[in-house]
Amino acid sequence: MFQSFPDVPLKSFPNALQMLLDRQRTTIQTLTQATPATYETVLKPLQDLEEELEVFFTPLSHRNSVANSPETQAAYEASLPLLSAFHSETTQNTALFDAIKQVEADTPEAQTVTGHMIRDFRLAGAELSDADKKRMEAIDLRLSELSNAFSQNILDATNAYEMILDDPADVAELPPAEREAATVEENGTTHYRFTLKMPSYLAYMTYGSNRARREELYRAYTTRAPQNGAVIDELLRLREEKARLLGFENYATYALQTRDAESEATVVHFLETLLDAAHPQAEAELQTLRTFAHKRDGIELASHDTAYYSEKLKKATFDFDESQVKPYFEQGRVLAGLLEIVTELFGITFIPVDVPTWDATVRVYDLQENGSLCGRIYFDLEAREGKRGGAWMHDWETHFVDAKGMRHLPSAFVVANVAPATDTTPSLLRHDDVVTLFHEMGHAIHHLFGRSTERAVSGINGVAWDVVEFPSQFLENFAYEAPILRRFAFHYETGEPIPETRITQIKAAKNFQAALGILRQVEFSLFDFQLHQQLYQGDQVQSLLDTIRKQTALLPPPPYNRFQHGFAHIFAGGYAAGYYSYKWAEVLSADAFFACLDPQEGFDPAQAKGYREHILAHGGREPMHRLYAHWLGDTPRIESLTRLYGIPSKEPA
Repeated sequence: MFQSFPDVPLKSFPNALQMLLDRQRTTIQTLTQATPATYETVLKPLQDLEEELEVFFTPLSHRNSVANSPETQAAYEASLPLLSAFHSETTQNTALFDAIKQVEADTPEAQTVTGHMIRDFRLAGAELSDADKKRMEAIDLRLSELSNAFSQNILDATNAYEMILDDPADVAELPPAEREAATVEENGTTHYRFTLKMPSYLAYMTYGSNRARREELYRAYTTRAPQNGAVIDELLRLREEKARLLGFENYATYALQTRDAESEATVVHFLETLLDAAHPQAEAELQTLRTFAHKRDGIELASHDTAYYSEKLKKATFDFDESQVKPYFEQGRVLAGLLEIVTELFGITFIPVDVPTWDATVRVYDLQENGSLCGRIYFDLEAREGKRGGAWMHDWETHFVDAKGMRHLPSAFVVANVAPATDTTPSLLRHDDVVTLFHEMGHAIHHLFGRSTERAVSGINGVAWDVVEFPSQFLENFAYEAPILRRFAFHYETGEPIPETRITQIKAAKNFQAALGILRQVEFSLFDFQLHQQLYQGDQVQSLLDTIRKQTALLPPPPYNRFQHGFAHIFAGGYAAGYYSYKWAEVLSADAFFACLDPQEGFDPAQAKGYREHILAHGGREPMHRLYAHWLGDTPRIESLTRLYGIPSKEPA
């Protein structure tokens, strides 16, 4: 059975957490005394404790992201020191570490768990002196506090800003749904309100007629949370200190211990290879956009113009823009179509259930296979006040068999920020939103389809960070395929299917400015990775970014742009020295996509079965490159990635 999402008692939560941690401390003490120290007497019950803590704490951390309030912030911030201290105590517990090192695992899964545990204990400082252990504990606590502060600063700054327009001409080009969402009636006067929340921000940057207002909004977005500059400095200092305490030259080398990439040089070479492959086409794409903007309006293109003129150029080139297809992507129908596709591909049935959630718009489904319950998924897709921007999947429960022989079932949350319904219009998705939903569903089924009996390598657990995006990127590629889109793309008013011409345009427009997009991702990745190869502070951070932009930013951003202050992936998420993972994993996803693509069905059912059995079901039991080889008998080719984006391969020298 599943946990029921609780109405978290915010005021008493830290005390309840402390009680749980104290009970676990007592249990861990008994594990260190197990005689003999075996997998069943030490590592099995230790994984049970990890699940217990995850199940207990996730509702608060999740609620703090999707229903943020001063009360959730207070409870969350009060809990972080408790968790940090407990984690440090556990991973630096010499007696527990000694017991784990005595374990002789006798199955491949158990051997992987044991190996990962020993590695993680060493990375957490289990072999340090007592004084250094105390310092590591203090560092980890402060890092968790700083990451939360970084995220909260962005959220506060986003919520604090609004741009009010009174002239209808300024919003004349907005599609009806976006204009309606921005409309505010006050004392008989109509205003148009735009914020830094992604649906609102993108709407005006893409369709806003007033160039000065676009720059105003762009400046507000790229200068958010200036106090995060000081947060970044402290985060970088502490990460560097932590890495050196553990004997690593820098934080990048430390981070690579849990990833598939072999070395710093491997990562940098990979990114520079992508940069080299995309650069010529990116220059051509930008020149086309510059020429278009100058001919159309006589302007010299600036950063706050790119989304606006790109949309105009896309429409002129392909007779296509997002507003033309949004009426065909009604949220409920898209979701139903996605679930139908997953059902057909993987033999899973989704049953809607009425269970407690954190918001009335959340939809919940139980997963069944051959009539048996096997998972649960929550969809929270609409933007609202107090909800962190972006989209993500968050695992809650995990599939495994505990120390008592009881089988646990997995559950997960899929979160997005699509435009909500209005009084006259249902929630309509851009095609980009459809792609995002497929992406996050790819993460979700990676976790939900895990069939390991060992929690530490089940679902997304134990999967190397630089390949965890493979299943999500793999599934999103199919959101462009005609056989897939025909399943759910129907006009919300007339019920008419999306015209074939629109499907063709979506596919043709898929790689519009793709090379520029690759350069942007390489810029983020190089900045992140090089930022963690040595210690940068203050103006040095901006100088590093400016240096990288000389290679990657063909249209240099204005000097006031402080992108790094909002780079939550590496300063408030888990991607520090790992943002390259998106492209690293995309090589796998592109190669697998072409192996599985069926021109008629969009997906080869036989390969879908193999994908589930070899990749999804095995989670982290083996390195991903081995699972991939078991499945397709080959290694992924970087040429598949450039092919996916329609970038011509360079001729051999």
